[in-house]
Formats: sequence, C-alpha cells, structure tokens
Amino acid sequence: MTETKKEEVTKYIVISSDKVLPSDAAMKIYESEFPVTVKETCFGLIVSGAKDDVQILVEQIRQLDKNHIFVKDRGFPPGDERRCRASRGGGPRPGFHFLREEVEMLPAIGAALDELEAKECVTEKCKKKCRLKTSDLKKVIEEELAR
Repeated sequence: MTETKKEEVTKYIVISSDKVLPSDAAMKIYESEFPVTVKETCFGLIVSGAKDDVQILVEQIRQLDKNHIFVKDRGFPPGDERRCRASRGGGPRPGFHFLREEVEMLPAIGAALDELEAKECVTEKCKKKCRLKTSDLKKVIEEELAR
C-alpha cells in the first residue's frame, strides 16, 4: 500500500496584541498536540505542518484576539536552507524588511477593526456629491487629534 503525504503548509502568525503574547499562542499550540513545527519569532510565530492541522490551529489562535492576530502564508518551512540565515552567511533573510514594514501597520489596522466591530451599523454614504462644510472638517480633525 502506498502512503500519501499530506500537503504541508507554513504560515506566519503575526501578533499585534496587548492581550496575547507570542509565548501564549505557542503554548496554546503545544497544548493542542497537533504534529506541527512551531517557531517563535520577534513578531509572533511560524507554524508548519499538515494543511488541515495548521488551519485549525490558526483559527484557534486568532480567536484569542481576532482583530490583533494576523495570518500570512509563507512559502518555506522554518529552517529551510533557501531562507535560513545560517546557511547564507548571516544578515537579514529575504523578505524581512517588507514583513517589518507590514508589522508596523498592524496596530492601526487592529484599532480600525475594533472600531468597526464596536459600531452596530455603518452609515451609508450620501448618494449625491456634496461639499464638506468647514465646521464639519474642523470637528473631524479635532476628534482625530484628541485620540
């Protein structure tokens, strides 16, 4: 009988939360006893394993703080020689600087998601174009600066 290998995937779990630390998320994964590889990083976790297992774990981790935990696909498993700094002679790995820029935007995205979730209904835009009154613009600016 031939054994079929399950499709393996690797995902970044980027944590931008005041409530959840990467170590908390890692402990939740270790407790689940799924056969996955977990690597803690400065921005969260890298999880690699069977597609179904990783998907279930990602959903469980996101439920810890769904508006502040983000998931991104990664093309290579942890320690892969094509990405590993040790085998390339040091320096930042390819893609690190872009990921760092993305991570810096996440607190604003999380705050926007929290704000959107807090509102029960979103007001519909005006159907016709109209000019914004100066007084309304000043009010919006003052509210934003007061945050």
